[in-house]
Order: sequence, then C-alpha cells, then structure tokens
Amino acid sequence: MPLTARQRAAHPEAQGERIYRLLKQEIFDFLLLPGDRFSENDIAARMGASRTPVRQALHRLEQEGYLDVQPRSGWQVRPIDFDNLEALYDLRVVLETEAVTRLCALPTHVTPLPLLQLREFWIESPPLSEGCDVAPFDEAFHMTLVGAVGNPEMARVHREITEKIRIVRRMDFTQAARISATYAEHGQILLAVLERNAQEARTKLHDHIAQSQKEVRKITLHALHQARRKTRD
Repeated sequence: MPLTARQRAAHPEAQGERIYRLLKQEIFDFLLLPGDRFSENDIAARMGASRTPVRQALHRLEQEGYLDVQPRSGWQVRPIDFDNLEALYDLRVVLETEAVTRLCALPTHVTPLPLLQLREFWIESPPLSEGCDVAPFDEAFHMTLVGAVGNPEMARVHREITEKIRIVRRMDFTQAARISATYAEHGQILLAVLERNAQEARTKLHDHIAQSQKEVRKITLHALHQARRKTRD
C-alpha cells in the first residue's frame, strides 16, 4: 500500500534508503541503462515520494559512481566508457602488484591484522553464494591489500579507482562460476602474501584482475545488448 503524504514526510531517511536501494537494483538489473536520463520529479512520481528523499538517494548513487548530475537537464545513469575502464584497470594492477610486493617484503613474524582477517573470511569461513553479497567483500579484499601497506596516498588513489570501476565490476558476480573462481583466486593470492612469495603473489594477482576484467567486459556487453533489445521489443 502506498504511503500517505504524512507518512512520507515523517520518514524521509527511511524513504531515501528505500529509493536508493530500488534505483541501485534497477541500475544493476539494467532496467535503467547507461546513458538514461531522468529528473527528480520523474523518480518522485514513480516512487510515490517527495523530492527530498529522492534527492538524498540520487546523491548517494552519484557519490558511489552510478549517476551523473547534469546541470539544467537532470540526472543520467553514468555511461560506460570501456577505454577509460581499461586505463583504470591498468592503474589498478600497478597499485595492487606494488602493494603485494611491499607486503611480501615484511618480516615473516610481522603480519598485519587485516591480512589475518582476510584469511579468515576468504579461506577459513564458508563462502557466500549470492553475487550481490560477494561484490562488496571483493572490493574490500583488494582495498585491504593496498591499505595494509600503510601508504595513505596509495590507498586514496586505489579507492578512487575502485569507485570508478564499480558500475561494471559488479557484473563479475552474476554467475556462480565467477563467485567460486573469486574465492579460489583470492585464497591463492593471500596465501602467497602470507608465505612472502612475492613472485607468486604478483602473478596470481595480475592473472586474477586480468581474468575479471575480461569477464566483466564480456558479461556487461551481453547484458547491455539484451537490455536494449528488450526496450525495442
């Protein structure tokens, strides 16, 4: 049952959270396609809400890299620029391979706590099965590797890259095989770091990111093709 105007006004934060989750899922499901434009009024009318919670939700999605705000023309689902993504993935490889190299250079009796926490999640705990659940932990794995080095500027740049590739990277977890592969590959990378095997860690990490990038591009292009065909039918 739709909320009354009084109920909507009384719970703007809850409404903002609801709208945020619904819009994010529509972007994930390609119901809102890259390049689609809309206004706050469009969303407010569709969601049965006032503009305040809609604006809150839209700004959250903008901060996370899913939307762009267009002066005088409303909002737009961020287009996918595969050439730019290639460059971002290249920079990501540079930062992460340098991070594991530095971690492997630590004395064997010095293991940062975040690495032990990663081992508990990715190796010792039962795996998650839902892609939407795995995606944030995948991001956290790679950000933790870089963050454990202790260089705040490396971590900042890597975090910005992570935010910019998030819109397509999530596609890597739409298939069960990719979830299983992620667990296996993360475990191999982590064990190599914990054993201070720098060459193995760099190789496993490079191959993992390259394969993920390849799969993401393939899955994303297929999903876009299917979604656009549906809109024409």
